[in-house]
Amino acid sequence: MEQSGTKSHSEKPEKFKGGDFKRWQQKMLFYLTTLNLANDMCETVPSTEGDNILYAKTLIAIDVWNHNNFFCRNYILNALNDSLYDVYVVCKTTKELWESLEKKYKTEDAGSKKFVVRKFLDYKMVDSMSIVSQIENLQKIIHDIHVEGMVINESFQVASFIEKLPPSWKEFKNYLKHKRKEMTLEDLIVRLKIEEDNRKNEKGLVSCMETKANVIEGSSSKQRPKFQKIKKKRTLSLV
Repeated sequence: MEQSGTKSHSEKPEKFKGGDFKRWQQKMLFYLTTLNLANDMCETVPSTEGDNILYAKTLIAIDVWNHNNFFCRNYILNALNDSLYDVYVVCKTTKELWESLEKKYKTEDAGSKKFVVRKFLDYKMVDSMSIVSQIENLQKIIHDIHVEGMVINESFQVASFIEKLPPSWKEFKNYLKHKRKEMTLEDLIVRLKIEEDNRKNEKGLVSCMETKANVIEGSSSKQRPKFQKIKKKRTLSLV
């Protein structure tokens, strides 16, 4: 076993607070590798069984193991936040510490995978929000799914986004579903943005026309009494 130095060749990982264990674990493993300590995470103290010559070699190996285990264990402990440090400082070896962290947080990661998948499946678009902003929300969820190590291909994303369009987009949804040419996610987002802008413009135009109609109707109603008054005068003069 090669005795390790303590000089750092890479930036220390941020302190682990209990979330995104897989990412932190990979960064920590790389950091320990640059210190020639990664192999010590899975090693146990060498056995002293054997003849005198082997025994002497084993004693040297044990000294090296103790040295490396001390540094490796403390590098990992010091990469935990204070509350987690207090929990895991009882682990006497690097192997025990590493396996305890994996047992606890890999199980939680599996739970977070189910949560983020359910979040995507349950997401429903509504008419009261911008379609583009809701698409951005879905893309963030997709990003979280990829971070968890799961992959959703682009074709599935496009089909899912179309299916999640709100009720008022039913006709446009059918139009998109019956297109023969396969769309990329970027194509879909562009089409949805154009359609949403067109709807806003049409809504603004209708609102403007209604306002003008109300103005005209209001003006007509104001003019009617004057016309009726003139008509009345004419009637009196004829009499």
